[in-house]
Amino acid sequence: MFWIEKYRPGRLDEIVGQDAVIRHLASFAQSTTCPHLLLSGPHGTGKSVAIECFAKQLYGESWELNTTVFQTADLFLQGKALLEQDERYAHLYQKNISLINNFKHIIKWYASIKPLNAGFKLMVFEDAHTLTRDAQQGLRRIMERTSGTCRFVFTTTNPSALIPAIRSRCLPLFFAPVDATQVLEKVRAVRALELSCPHSCSEDDLELIVQAAGGDLRRALLLLEGAMETGRCTELFELEQSETSTIAASALTAIKDSDTKSAIRRFEALMIDYGLSGSEVLGEVRSAVKREYNHPALAIALADAEFRMLHANNEYIQIGALTTGIREVF
Repeated sequence: MFWIEKYRPGRLDEIVGQDAVIRHLASFAQSTTCPHLLLSGPHGTGKSVAIECFAKQLYGESWELNTTVFQTADLFLQGKALLEQDERYAHLYQKNISLINNFKHIIKWYASIKPLNAGFKLMVFEDAHTLTRDAQQGLRRIMERTSGTCRFVFTTTNPSALIPAIRSRCLPLFFAPVDATQVLEKVRAVRALELSCPHSCSEDDLELIVQAAGGDLRRALLLLEGAMETGRCTELFELEQSETSTIAASALTAIKDSDTKSAIRRFEALMIDYGLSGSEVLGEVRSAVKREYNHPALAIALADAEFRMLHANNEYIQIGALTTGIREVF
């Protein structure tokens, strides 16, 4: 069993680094009611496990019967093949109608099932930013018709990809990157519990892991497990020079060479092809700036962009504005 599963939180109070959000969810569970929810934030910050723990606290032993989770990224990537093969959908799949109409039919069917010993059930849409506009419009209408017995929960790294009609119906809860101190405490605790591993990690190694994880606790645990199994702690930074960080660095080079169109294409590729949110793109740019430029004016431009991103409806516009701001520094 991977450590990310072995040490997966089982209760809301075990989730690290999201105190404000957890207080909201715990309050909803205690009052046995909640609005539709929009959980957003970078990868590895606890969105999915928070909803799972919330459902367990809300419903007790019947949480799985009252919670339906749709992996929308898989659905819209694999299309009808997934509907035909997945036992949850196969009995509802209609070969002669489109993927979108199948999707709407399946959602309506699940939404029509009465909750078990509860006032409402949860319909969870993971990676909701992958929902097409037609699918979102269909969901909006279903949300209106079934609000008495269903609560819709959307998790995403890119909330601006959801239509305003859905966002306005949901309470937004933001999962921030986990603080480095808390990530370090967690990896220390796991290191102490995994003494049977072939190798150990020094404090310096743990700090490298925390820095490489960038607030992604899931990534930190994966890196720790790999390091303690292989003994290759000192190579972490080389291993973490991923495609996304390379693309971010190349975008900065393009800006420096006055090729802003090329830079924007690279940033958009990170969001569209690699599924990064605007905030995650900023994180990649920030890391590249620290490695290659370390210019105070660039740090200010990134801080301004991060502030605007938190209040933005369109992350692509903010990425374009960031590109212009960096160009002015260069």
